[in-house]
Amino acid sequence: MLFTDIVDSTRRAVELGDRTWRHVLDSHDAAVRRQLDQFDGREVQTTGDGFLAIFDGPGRAIACAMAIRDEVAPLKLQVRTGLHTGEVELRGDDVAGIAVHIGARVAAQSGPSEVFVSGSIPPLVWGSGIEFNSLAQHELKGVPGPWELWSVVRPPAARLIT
Repeated sequence: MLFTDIVDSTRRAVELGDRTWRHVLDSHDAAVRRQLDQFDGREVQTTGDGFLAIFDGPGRAIACAMAIRDEVAPLKLQVRTGLHTGEVELRGDDVAGIAVHIGARVAAQSGPSEVFVSGSIPPLVWGSGIEFNSLAQHELKGVPGPWELWSVVRPPAARLIT
């Protein structure tokens, strides 16, 4: 699953005013949805200034995250992004479960224009050309134990097919 969040959205909204900010958000949302379509992601929900989406594979989710980051940059926006893979509970069109909470906590650790993944993802994409830097272990709010986090250094060179 992929979580995105616009960095400093409240400050930007105050700077721009409601009407202009709404147009920026509309452009952001359109950009994210284009990339979700491109990489076969499924939008689960929006969070006001972010998205939760799910994918059938982590490689596509990573490529989508990098593409979202790049596509919103001309809007003078930066997003923080977190990815995690795990079992989820389906609740109609929504998802729930501890894995969702972990994904949200991974995203909260990332900074402007960063794509962080939990330690469950790198072994699943070995051989894909995706490169990571270890960020060591982190405490994730409300989640037991330390968690290995990684930053994405290089996305896959080509569209992944699984």
